[in-house]
Parts: sequence; C-alpha cells; structure tokens
Amino acid sequence: MIRTRSLALALAGAALLLASCGDDNKGSTAAPAGGSLPNGCAPADGSGTKVTAFTTAPPMCLVQGTAYVAVIQTNRATLRVNLRPDIAPLTVNSFVNLARSHYFDDTTCHRAVQNFVVQCGDPTATGHGGPGYTFADEVSKIEPYRIGSLAMANSGPDTNGSQFFIISGDDGAALPPKYTLFGEVEDNDLGNVALLDSLANPVDGPPLQPIDIISITIDEQ
Repeated sequence: MIRTRSLALALAGAALLLASCGDDNKGSTAAPAGGSLPNGCAPADGSGTKVTAFTTAPPMCLVQGTAYVAVIQTNRATLRVNLRPDIAPLTVNSFVNLARSHYFDDTTCHRAVQNFVVQCGDPTATGHGGPGYTFADEVSKIEPYRIGSLAMANSGPDTNGSQFFIISGDDGAALPPKYTLFGEVEDNDLGNVALLDSLANPVDGPPLQPIDIISITIDEQ
C-alpha cells in the first residue's frame, strides 16, 4: 500500500512523542581537543554501565574538531550515521552521551510507518518514554530532510528527549521543519534503511516484524 504525501503530512503530529519532563539544557561550547571530559559525561570508550534514567541533561561532552559516527546495530541491519554537531550540537551531545551510557541498547523501535519513518529511542516501547530531561530545539531552516535523515521526535517546542526517527521514505522527507535534524545515514547503508521500511506498518503503529536496537556505539574520527 502506497501512502500519499498528504496523508503523511496529516500524520506528522502522530510522529510526536510524550517527552518526560526535566531540566532544559540551553547549550554550551564543545570541550577542547586533548582535554578530559567534564564530570557527568559517559566514558568515551563505552566502558560505562547501562543508565536508563537521568536527572539532568549532560554537560557538553563533544570535543572540538571531532567527527562523530553513530553505529546503530539492529536485529535487521546496521546503519552508520554521520552526526551533525555543526547544526545540532545539543542534540548530538545528548545522543552521544545516551549511546555511551548504553541507554538505547536492547530497546525496540516502537513505531514504523511505511514510506515515512522508523521511530526508536524509547526504552519503554510505549511512545511515552524519555531519559528524564528535555532540551531545546535546533531546527534548521536550510538543511532539508531526506531519506536516511535522523531527527528528534518531540511533543512540542523544546521537548526533545531520547526518541528519534529515521526517515525511511518520501513522505517522511516531506515533513515540516519542526524536528531537529542531527544526522544522516551514510549512502552505503541507505539500502538498509529501505530494508527497515519494508518491515514497516502500511498504516501506522509498530512494524510488521520487530525492529530492535541491539546497540548504538559512537566512533570518533
């Protein structure tokens, strides 16, 4: 079943999540290269223990001049994602810290809509879960969405938490610019995005076959 673009736009509100309440982190500068990370940052080598609840947003843990690649390993395929701290430093910082805290490990992508989005990042798999904090939007008016874009789900302005979506079809690429774009799947892995889309629900709701995140690790370059 091919969903129309107008239907996808009508469903845009359904892509929102109920974010958990928490402190709003308005931003900071990246840490200097060669220095130690501030207290509150998860270990960069991923050696920390799994954390599923936080009381505040992390300090700025990104290092100046470092490129970050998220490796999203699912039970269906692996996606390498070039993160974009140049346009969304708060978002990338939060995502990197959550990934290094193993927050996303062994979670389910609770929503997947064909030709639209695959939504993940909620450990409760209810669409209502979050890390315990929220942070501000970093919406780009210039950078367009495309198939393979990663963006934050939200429940309104400045309510970003942990839930994110991967745009998996043209209907998703036509979403209004209300969702913080923070990464792009590498071109070599766009076929894996198409694979995930093939498992999606033709109407709305959970995927027809489970899409589970095994782990998200962060490569520095």
